[in-house]
Amino acid sequence: MDLTQVPFVKLSDYNFFQGELKNQEPVLGVIPYKPESELFTDYAEKKRFVWMPIGSKATYVNDFSILELPIGSALIKSFYYNHVLPSNTTKIIETRIMIRKANGWIYANYIWNDEQTEAYLNLNGNTKQITWIDNNAVTRTIDYDIPNELKCAGCHTISNEKRPIGIKPQNLNGNYNYTDGVSNQLAKWKSLGILENNIPANINAVVDYKDTSKPLETRVRSYFDANCAHCHQSGGYASFFNLKFGFNETSNLTSMGVCVSPNHIVPGMEGRIVKPGNLTQSLLYYRVTTNDPFYRMPFLGRTIVHDEGVALIAEWINSITECPN
Repeated sequence: MDLTQVPFVKLSDYNFFQGELKNQEPVLGVIPYKPESELFTDYAEKKRFVWMPIGSKATYVNDFSILELPIGSALIKSFYYNHVLPSNTTKIIETRIMIRKANGWIYANYIWNDEQTEAYLNLNGNTKQITWIDNNAVTRTIDYDIPNELKCAGCHTISNEKRPIGIKPQNLNGNYNYTDGVSNQLAKWKSLGILENNIPANINAVVDYKDTSKPLETRVRSYFDANCAHCHQSGGYASFFNLKFGFNETSNLTSMGVCVSPNHIVPGMEGRIVKPGNLTQSLLYYRVTTNDPFYRMPFLGRTIVHDEGVALIAEWINSITECPN
């Protein structure tokens, strides 16, 4: 890429994909990846890719910080739905790109046309109504919110610096089914020569929160890390609240609001952010179950309730019997 020219007007101008653009078939050097625990965005499916200039490598900082990518790198993330009505087809809504330039990261968001032949740069945001059949054979309709540049900054700005979110070693320390077989993602990046070989053998990694074979607390901590920690961390948008949801910080229940008095008051609630065994007096539970835009959490990225996430949080709150010491 010629970094003096980005962001390009069209997604196809980057040459990230070969064949029909809608197939999202990456060219050599564009590597797919997937975090172990994923962000909920109104049930949108996602495809993620990373590209780095030839001969360059990402650098490990620690388990819970993003990998430092070299100048000229790009992170690509497409949001799509399967079984979109009326034609019961797959439809890509947007492709978000973050590009590392010499003076920092920039955003470039591309909205797909109805023909699914091209996506065009748009940093002003938009809304698209989507009706689809979900994995439980339920027909859903939403007004999908394509974020503007200000909304992008709300989640991706840490200490006044634009940053990616998902490319942390703790998120990538899991298997991915590549075209040449299943491999640990960090090991794959090292084998491809795009990651320095200084990753420790043991990483304090998140888990897939949907994996019921894992401990409940680890699952809910992984869910919070993916869905809340980008704002609820030091330097994040919500850093002034007494909550820290990064996976490296939530071994302490107080960080997740257990028995902590809330900053905001909701009429009819006199409990705590998380009140052990009590959903109706746990403000956190209220905020993840309401669609009121003034109270809902996360306040960006969702317009409907994440039923599976709510069920996990409810199970966790009901499992807590007392306040931490």
